[in-house]
Amino acid sequence: KKHGLGTIVKNTQILEVAKDSEVSELKKLFSRKPTRSISGVSVIAVMTAPELKCPHGVCTFCPKGEGASQSYTGKEPSSRRSRMNDYDPYRTVENRLWQLKRIGHPVDKVELIVQGATFTSAPPEYQETFIKSCTEAMLAQSEGVWKRPSSTMEGVHLALPRFVGHRLSTWGEVSKEAETSKVRPVGITIETKPEYCQPQHLNKLLELGATRVEIGVQTVYDDILKATNRGHTVQDSIGATQRLKDCGVKVNYHMMPGLPGSSFEKDLHSLKEVFDNPDFRPDMLKIYPTLVIEGTTLYQQWKRGEFTPLSNEEAAEIIVKAKKHFPPWVRIMRINRDIPSTEISAGILRTDLRELVKERQKELGVECHCIRCREVGHRAQKDGIYPQNVEVRELEYEASSGKEIFISAEDFENGILIGYLRLRFPSDSIFRTEITPETALVRELHVYGPEVPIGETANERAFQHRGYGKKLLARAEGLSREKGFKKLLVLSGIGAKQYYKKLGYDYDGVYMRKLL
Repeated sequence: KKHGLGTIVKNTQILEVAKDSEVSELKKLFSRKPTRSISGVSVIAVMTAPELKCPHGVCTFCPKGEGASQSYTGKEPSSRRSRMNDYDPYRTVENRLWQLKRIGHPVDKVELIVQGATFTSAPPEYQETFIKSCTEAMLAQSEGVWKRPSSTMEGVHLALPRFVGHRLSTWGEVSKEAETSKVRPVGITIETKPEYCQPQHLNKLLELGATRVEIGVQTVYDDILKATNRGHTVQDSIGATQRLKDCGVKVNYHMMPGLPGSSFEKDLHSLKEVFDNPDFRPDMLKIYPTLVIEGTTLYQQWKRGEFTPLSNEEAAEIIVKAKKHFPPWVRIMRINRDIPSTEISAGILRTDLRELVKERQKELGVECHCIRCREVGHRAQKDGIYPQNVEVRELEYEASSGKEIFISAEDFENGILIGYLRLRFPSDSIFRTEITPETALVRELHVYGPEVPIGETANERAFQHRGYGKKLLARAEGLSREKGFKKLLVLSGIGAKQYYKKLGYDYDGVYMRKLL
């Protein structure tokens, strides 16, 4: 009103006329949903085509919305985004990058997540085309399709013919270019099922740059798996976990309390067993209490009175009691599925189950020591606490017939985690030719805090690009050398390979290698 403007000036319009020296500070002020990149990367989830099915059939609890990817309702945020873009992975990634830039997030470092059905059961050609298309969208952004953050999606699509050449390139050419592009995939996550984690499946994923695999373990009881038509056994989950770790991949379990045939005691035992038993011990965990959704077999069982789902309070109680047993090397990625409550017929109707869990933790005096609860970005944003005295320590544990060493940089007094590295001495059942009995593996190196764009220096409140990664890697090299290993391999994300090149590593198949 003061300046006689007909509308409120948009943030992007301000950025249009801002001086170069002002843009960085303005983006910080304009940034919405800072949690999106507070863990150091920008996450982009992409759905597979609705035509892609799970070969074993359909689980009794599995939703399949009309025109949606298998195991999704079509109403989740990532589903809606993929549907809006006709399930074209290129357009979906392009759209999400644009959205993140519009709300002030850097998009240099992308964690790509592929969701829906059983990806590793799809024809290898489909898998390659899918990942290639996602990566090409990042390359197009890197080459300046959106020179101004106010560009509209229509403008972006008009510019796309300039990049048609990318779609004709080989995956090898695309992945090589993505190593040094402005927007690059520093990690690729694939959702699949345990029985489709055989060596041939994993070899293809490694070729495509995958660094993390999420598998639907759900429970440690075979009778429950059979009753819900999961199509796999507990032993399949154990075997998949070992193979994934032995080729350097991070492992994320999906667990489902409240399945038919389960009980409070069984659910609690399942969540404890996956950490007490060294045959399991995933690096990360998503806890999805069972939901009743119309159109599923479980919905019919519920309607007939044959199944009663967990209530909000029951689910929270199980999770809180399990959290007491979670080790400091696991990250709880998510609690509850991202399905709108309007799509849920019975079960967890609160979309903020994590908050209910925190409330119950406080009532019972239970502290969670998982990675997410200690991350420097979360502690700073939510508690206003910053690290003072940072030390590097190791925590050893047996897992999947091998040894894991969790090396972390932390303010141990205040419980603040800056970064960590997962070092593995593999089992005897290795199947990759790059890995010998004298090879140690770095499965993950992650420094937390707000994402710092590639090539930029961290400010006093950011922790990336301040040497923590180098310190953790040097400790891993030293420990491996002490144990008699001759070679250290890193399963690096495509966009992180140049980082390791600068530290003296070279290419060795799908890995980065340093001779010790």
